[in-house]
Amino acid sequence: MVSSSSSTKANSMKKPGSLVEAASWYCTVALLGLLFIGLMRAKADSVWEWDDEGADVKGGQLLNRPCDEIYVVGEGESLHTISDKCGDPFIVERNPHINDPDDVFPGLVLHIVSSAATRR
Repeated sequence: MVSSSSSTKANSMKKPGSLVEAASWYCTVALLGLLFIGLMRAKADSVWEWDDEGADVKGGQLLNRPCDEIYVVGEGESLHTISDKCGDPFIVERNPHINDPDDVFPGLVLHIVSSAATRR
């Protein structure tokens, strides 16, 4: 009798451990499934980013549009990159508060007149 009661206790001790193990496997499978679905959606979105002419539709709307008249310098930008991006070669002349063209920092506010805006 002692052996039957000890085997019952041993079986009841295994159940919570196996339950935790099963739950962790289900969570792992669910997490991998969500990761897979996310990767597939990202791949599908990247396929649809190009229109018939090869222009980027989503990101291109931000990159190809002229810069706003008020431009805030971002991290890693220089007057040269901003000039190329916005099509304004006269940034220094339009912004008298810039004492040194090499001293451009994130958060600096610039007045921009893009070449696309002057063509209209």
